[in-house]
This record gives sequence, C-alpha cells and structure tokens, in this order.
Amino acid sequence: IIPELKEIINFNHKHPHHHLDVFNHTLLALALSPNDFTIRLVLLLHDIGKPVCFTEENDVKHYPNHGVVSSMIAKTILTRLNFDSEYIDVICNLIAQHDEKITIDDIKENYDFCYILYQIQYCDALAHHPLKLESRIAYLKETESILKNYSFSR
Repeated sequence: IIPELKEIINFNHKHPHHHLDVFNHTLLALALSPNDFTIRLVLLLHDIGKPVCFTEENDVKHYPNHGVVSSMIAKTILTRLNFDSEYIDVICNLIAQHDEKITIDDIKENYDFCYILYQIQYCDALAHHPLKLESRIAYLKETESILKNYSFSR
C-alpha cells in the first residue's frame, strides 16, 4: 500500500542521536503513541524523506529539511490513497514541522495544532537514543508546561 516505506527499512541513521534504523525508530515512535489516527499517521510518515535528503560528513549522516521532504512524499502517498485534501494539508503540516520548536506564539495562534504536534514530538523524541534525550526531554517538559498553562487561560 505504501511502497515508499521500503526505503526506510534498514536505512541506518548513522547519527549519534539514533540507535535504530529509520524504520525501527518509526515503529518505536508508533508504539509509544496514543491511540490516535492522526498522530500515528504522522509518525508513520514523519521520516520517510530521510533516505532522499541525507548528507554525510565525518561518517555521520545529517538530514537537512527532512521534515519538508517527508511532507512532500506524504502528500503523494495520501493523495494516492484518496485522503481528503484538507486532512492531507494538516498531516503534511505536522510532518513538515515535527522537528520545529513550538513557541508560545505558535500556541496562541493554533493551540490544537500545537498540542497534536507536541504529542508527535514526544513520541518521536522517546524513540531516539536513550542516552541523548536530556535536552529533548527538557524542551518537551517546558512545552508541556506552556501548553497546560495556556489551556487554563483560554
């Protein structure tokens, strides 16, 4: 159904923040996710562009703009699968921004989108190398606190 997923199977991240290949990282993020179709669909496709956009320097891979590339691939997949165009836009925006920091201005502009994005980032972060999570967890805790405080003041 989604042949593009074959490209991430056994695709070595070759990056110190990852201990799994891209496919198993994706599966772990999915396993850690809440039972929510939108979150799981985003997580399934969030890194699908990594094989297309990687660069390698000093035996370490980097993935510039992989969120945007993954979003473009996801749009092709979701269109082929006949998803509604508005829903495709939401999914693709979440994929494109899955590595972007959520700011208070973002939260004020679109709380619901940011709350979903936070959940995606949380699952994605926990699927990274366990010894490299400290700064990600600190960011996620801060973001969670901002989301909670903002939701009470709405």
